[in-house]
Amino acid sequence: MAKVEIYTKGWCGYCARAKALLTDKGVAFEEYDISLGGPKREEMLVRAPGRTTVPQIFIDDRHVGGSDDLSALNRAGKLDALLGL
Repeated sequence: MAKVEIYTKGWCGYCARAKALLTDKGVAFEEYDISLGGPKREEMLVRAPGRTTVPQIFIDDRHVGGSDDLSALNRAGKLDALLGL
């Protein structure tokens, strides 16, 4: 199964939606809460240049984007292959 990482903030509806989709698929993920900024926020900015919103999602170190991007991959039938399902 793929390594999934997601940068989030508390009370973020888009973050909750992305996490719910991954959970529904039975996918474990590493969550980095960047609500208070810090080194993980800086890491996200480096890994996803030009993106300052959350969530930012990575599958096997590949940046796939945010919640809408994740949902679009799922609708297109491409997400399962990326996740190794």
